[in-house]
Amino acid sequence: MANLTRRDFLKFCAASFSTLAIEPIPQLFPPEEVDEPIGKGRVTVFSVGVYKEPDLKSDRVRELRRDEIVSLFEALISPSGPPLNPRWYKVIGGYAHSAYLQRVENAHLNLPKSYIPRLGRLGEITVPYTQSVRHTENGWEPVYRLYYQSVHWVVGVEEGLDGEPCYRLRDELLRVEYSVPAAHIRIIDPREVTPISPDLPPHLKRIEVSLLDQRLIAYEDNQVVLDTPVSSGLPNLGPVRGIPTDTPRGSFRVDPKVPSKHMGDGRLTADLEAYELPGVPWVCFFEHSTGVAFHGTYWHDNFGARMSHGCVNLRVEDAKWIYRWTTPVAAPADWIRKGRGTRVEVY
Repeated sequence: MANLTRRDFLKFCAASFSTLAIEPIPQLFPPEEVDEPIGKGRVTVFSVGVYKEPDLKSDRVRELRRDEIVSLFEALISPSGPPLNPRWYKVIGGYAHSAYLQRVENAHLNLPKSYIPRLGRLGEITVPYTQSVRHTENGWEPVYRLYYQSVHWVVGVEEGLDGEPCYRLRDELLRVEYSVPAAHIRIIDPREVTPISPDLPPHLKRIEVSLLDQRLIAYEDNQVVLDTPVSSGLPNLGPVRGIPTDTPRGSFRVDPKVPSKHMGDGRLTADLEAYELPGVPWVCFFEHSTGVAFHGTYWHDNFGARMSHGCVNLRVEDAKWIYRWTTPVAAPADWIRKGRGTRVEVY
């Protein structure tokens, strides 16, 4: 990895939020067809096609590239599908399917904290992306790009190369530390992680996951308290790194719970195409042999279709709700909470 000069560092620090700047709109639509955007989306994969019509069989007009921030002018349900997720967006020059566009119109900067407790505080990335850097004997080196809605352990605050505050993050898997601009992280208020329905006897809570319907339903006794689409494991990949990609069926228990998890190969790298997902938020493991879990997902918006390598992907807000609602009860300062918890039925 190349060392960073001070100018490089400043460029990395500014890159993620500057992508929200309003730029002139190319004349791909006639002027009368351009409305005010309804939002913005970040491209989460190497490329996303823009089509002449909201139909995968129509002409492909151009490509959107990874981490490009795209203005979204209309959301629509296409009669041409795809059937499991027919939601499309009107963008400059045509239409893009929603599967790999993460909504980021609520991105914002934060007022940095001057003090972080010794045990650390949870923080959420609030810009489309930010570049982390690590100080080594060779100087500053770029490592992971961290994305909107991912959650990380903040363990310190320090002055960055630009004189502005940076937070030190500790990777819970690799036990290494790296830094990002403090303005790019919102420190999570402990009250946001308080338990939901803590007085209900634990045996009255249960979760059912229908692989056929791609839905998760949470019950308190026989009353539905959450019903939401999910993305479970792909059944046709075969073992990936020796682990089956299909979500296992059966009866399980939540155990353990982790608010921030680095998933992937566990390499320290700046390669954007590497299989590394640091800061996966609100993780509730329920199958021990292969590490299958419920967790928030910031790298796709294709819920209702099978997408994962075995886990049950949820929208980040739903995963946070599940994390707070299930047992074992986790405290805000818990890096991991073990215990035989809420019953899970997958069928």
